[in-house]
Amino acid sequence: MTRSDPATRRPRTALSAAEARRVALAAQGFADPPLGRPVDTRALRSRVLDRVGLLQIDSVNVLQRAHYLPTFSRLGPYDLELLDKLSSYAPRRLFEYWGHEASLLPVELWPHLHWRRQRAHDDAWGGMRRIAVDRPDLVAAVLADVAERGPLSAAQLAHHDEPRGKKGPWWDWSDVKRALEYLFWSGEVTSARRVRFERRYDIPERVIPAPILALPTPTTEESQRALLRVAARSLGVATEPDLRDYFRLPSAESKARVAELVEAGDLHPVDVEGWTAPAYLAPGARVPRRVDAQALVGPFDSLIWERPRVERVFGFRYRIEIYVPKPKRVHGYYVLPFLLGDELVARVDLKSDRAAGALLVQAAHAEPGAPPETAEALAAELRSMASWLGLADVVVVGAGDLAPALAAALH
Repeated sequence: MTRSDPATRRPRTALSAAEARRVALAAQGFADPPLGRPVDTRALRSRVLDRVGLLQIDSVNVLQRAHYLPTFSRLGPYDLELLDKLSSYAPRRLFEYWGHEASLLPVELWPHLHWRRQRAHDDAWGGMRRIAVDRPDLVAAVLADVAERGPLSAAQLAHHDEPRGKKGPWWDWSDVKRALEYLFWSGEVTSARRVRFERRYDIPERVIPAPILALPTPTTEESQRALLRVAARSLGVATEPDLRDYFRLPSAESKARVAELVEAGDLHPVDVEGWTAPAYLAPGARVPRRVDAQALVGPFDSLIWERPRVERVFGFRYRIEIYVPKPKRVHGYYVLPFLLGDELVARVDLKSDRAAGALLVQAAHAEPGAPPETAEALAAELRSMASWLGLADVVVVGAGDLAPALAAALH
């Protein structure tokens, strides 16, 4: 190695608040130069998946499914089929499991989630645990049916259910659905693909690549350290709770694993201006001199998963208001922060009106100190998103202090 080799440089021991912000953005893929060519599978993997580590899945479809948005945020318009192929067909690169909530994860992480699958009986939600205890015969019958005939949807397994009364609230799952979710959590079934967002369940042997299944099972400690390394790489600089939250690790185990990674030199302690908790820098983390990003960030994007971190890094208080009654919402239903340069400068409540062929801006708010070019830059990004979604127009239909300037910039 030469003296100029980054691997020989001593890790930073202190970062300013602005440097930490740029480190975080670079780690998430927002400091890269424009791709300069159409998005292909290689770019999707190297510039998105290798950076963020996993993609969160969510059922809300008011704008676009959550797992498709991070690639648009980082690379711009792309063909959704590129991501679908990685998660649905051989050679499969992604599988679905509980990572940070329901997520698409690289198949290489399958062995490192064995410990979580083993804890299904203790960690799964109450309804899933109860079905495993109260109706093991049903769980076994559902598993046998999937093994024989999969991939199958929950509806295709409904014949195992006993008649039920009138359907109740949102999470009123049938016993078959609870059995499937328990089997999914325990890893006895997985998702072969989704059709109109509905899972098709199958056994892992027909979904996960054989070389991955053949790998030796790591210990719980090895796996948790591996997941924390992914989190550190994807966050750049982080506190222990930041790292823990990325894969939702148990608190005590995360603290122990982080200490082990520090001792091994896989995490570097660093002082960050304004941060009160101990912070850690990932080996090889970039500290860009500037970041010239321009991106709409989805509500389930890994850049903004942990709310205390978003406030600490960006000075931006963000809450998802999907489940807040409409009269009590502050910024809207499906609100996307807008990243300009290295700051989150605005937020917009968006909806795809597919019948009218329009991207609706239901509210637009600027952050204090947002630069004067915010409306023009946001308008350009909204036009790009509308085109990607197959919508012909962008229409400001709501209020907010940025709405007038945005409407003027759009038209």
